[in-house]
Amino acid sequence: MDTDTEARGDAGIKKEFFGELSFEVVILFVFGIFMVTFGALLFKIHTGVLPYTPDSTYGLFLVIVSLQIIALGRTPFGDLGRSWIVILIGICTTAVGMAACFIPGYLSDLVRILVGFMLLAGGVSLFLQLVFSENKAKKWLAVPGILRHLTLACAFVYIISTILGAITLLPAIIPDTLTAAILLVYGACIFYLSFSLHRTNITYPEEEEKRLPGSPEKRSRLFSGADISLQVAIIIPVGFLLLLLGFLLIPVNLGMIPFSPDGQLGLLMVVMAIQMMALGETPAGGYSRSWLLMGIGVVFAGAGIFSCVVPGVITGILTELIGFLNIAGGVILLLKRFGPALFTRGKTGARQGPLPRVLKNLLITQTILNFVSIGFGISMFLPGIVPGMVIAGILVLNGILIYALACAVQKINRMQSETMAGAA
Repeated sequence: MDTDTEARGDAGIKKEFFGELSFEVVILFVFGIFMVTFGALLFKIHTGVLPYTPDSTYGLFLVIVSLQIIALGRTPFGDLGRSWIVILIGICTTAVGMAACFIPGYLSDLVRILVGFMLLAGGVSLFLQLVFSENKAKKWLAVPGILRHLTLACAFVYIISTILGAITLLPAIIPDTLTAAILLVYGACIFYLSFSLHRTNITYPEEEEKRLPGSPEKRSRLFSGADISLQVAIIIPVGFLLLLLGFLLIPVNLGMIPFSPDGQLGLLMVVMAIQMMALGETPAGGYSRSWLLMGIGVVFAGAGIFSCVVPGVITGILTELIGFLNIAGGVILLLKRFGPALFTRGKTGARQGPLPRVLKNLLITQTILNFVSIGFGISMFLPGIVPGMVIAGILVLNGILIYALACAVQKINRMQSETMAGAA
């Protein structure tokens, strides 16, 4: 096999595994990592070898589920379509999950009951839809191949979800070791489901397109379809995370409420991992998804989940890692943006024409955001020197800028769509 043929083969494999990798598959994969990691750790937690924080564990679960609700309109009870009301519900559950990660002890019963209800009622609801819907199991089982695997994977996941929901609502009904074993099996079934869904999307791409959020329908604005890109949909909870964290740090620094740095760091790592695996977005900019990037995403997700479940073990490592990533990412993006222009101007004296207003606003927002990111990274290395209120202000500013960035990206996407429609 010659070099060109090998290159084409590698490109084909890369496209098959990454180019067609949907956000739903990524979320399911991260969810599987969560369950397997939690199940493995629960054996050690049960014996007292490792500490455990149920608040941030349940909180992280809610955030992962909420990301799917916001980005795709798919809830634990079925596909409702991505409308503004569904996004609002997703933001509310995100807020509860994030608050549980950041502030231990205040929302313990609420998040446990909410997670248990989602697992139990969601598992029952989805299983009934799978069995009785004309467009699911009845139709899928009639077609040999991957659709039968998809049916089997869905059934396993929904049944075990129901069992885990009952265990979560009534935690003393079975031993912890049995719960840990069920979690491991559940994680394996979720991996099976994510693989089956990925193969289904490749085999039947037209069906995957039908499941994507459509254009806005003529209903009230709150219930109309949310015509936003996946990138913007993911930015929404990221900006909310930083805003909520910044505002909560104010009473934390005044000594009014407790704070869990492990929950904060773990949540940031998991969200960063999802962005890497779903969009190729890293702190240093966007890249094509590759085996290396996916591997880093898996490591980041595992570390973040570990931090949320087991406090105090890798706190220092994650603090330095997130600080480094913010500083390095901010510097690299600034060099990417302004380095070539400065070099060209110095060598040739060439001048570019004026940028459109929307692109100029985007450039300004990105530049400020990079400097704020560098400031946040520095604060992670100097926790005793940089005042807590300053860190809170940096996070709030970071969240505001991310929302400004999302608005600019959405506006550019809309302009591009209108231009393409006009050309057609």
